[in-house]
Amino acid sequence: MSNYYSEAAHDLKTVRDYLRFAVSRFNQAELFFGHGSSNAYDEAAYLILHTLHLPLDRLEPFLDARLSDSERDEVLDIIHRRVEHRIPAAYLTHQAILGEFSFYVDERVIVPRSYIAELLLEQLNPWIAEPEAIRSVLDLCTGSGCLAILAAHAFPSASVDAADLSAAALAVAERNVADYQLQDRINLIESDLFSKLGGKRYDLIISNPPYVDAASVAALPQEYLHEPKLALGSGQDGLDATRLILGQAAQHLSDNGILIVEIGHNRDALEAAYPDLPFTWLDVSAGDQFVFMLHRNDLI
Repeated sequence: MSNYYSEAAHDLKTVRDYLRFAVSRFNQAELFFGHGSSNAYDEAAYLILHTLHLPLDRLEPFLDARLSDSERDEVLDIIHRRVEHRIPAAYLTHQAILGEFSFYVDERVIVPRSYIAELLLEQLNPWIAEPEAIRSVLDLCTGSGCLAILAAHAFPSASVDAADLSAAALAVAERNVADYQLQDRINLIESDLFSKLGGKRYDLIISNPPYVDAASVAALPQEYLHEPKLALGSGQDGLDATRLILGQAAQHLSDNGILIVEIGHNRDALEAAYPDLPFTWLDVSAGDQFVFMLHRNDLI
């Protein structure tokens, strides 16, 4: 590391000192925050608490605690890697948090941040009145498997298929499924969308597919370049994967089945491309622009 960090190691003593230092370095470097935290303070606090093996929701009691030499080196190292290499925090800690759920992640998968997670944590209320009636779920483009795991918890009577084109991503999903001891309920399938699913039909299909348009891909902050390209871009307008899903979903939905898809900032483009589809836009923390729902009958 540079002399800058060597000087910090000599002068900084407490958690409070390192928190201040990290926030200063993150702001000075103009880091991008979009993989779990939204600002320098929250991200610095998370990285320091995680590195010191402290509770992530209990900063105050430890602010004036002094670091040992080895702890100091570990904290400075993670600050250095975040700043100098622009590595998203989730890849540094190998942890992504959705609600009360924690998942292992690395650079084989996109960092989980789907708005669909919010909906699953509420069992898709009010759109699904009887969660126990959901018997089969498909998570398309599962990545780390996080949405499949949330779906298994939300719908305890359901078997869940989790499909992804990337064998590397499925290896990460396998680890997460095992961590939650859901191997008997979640089936991981290497498949390009629906291609390897045969004639299977589902009560619920959820998908957070690639949806970044070409112009946005070209302008992505450096942090995003650590993520798999396959999981981000989807053609000129960002809708290539969504078009394929809309074209084939009806064949894989049960008679009363529901399709839920996240499409980023593409609502206007999607509605222009499919003016006759009666999209229902679901409310999430960021608004009603990002996740749509359709019934099977809407797609026939």
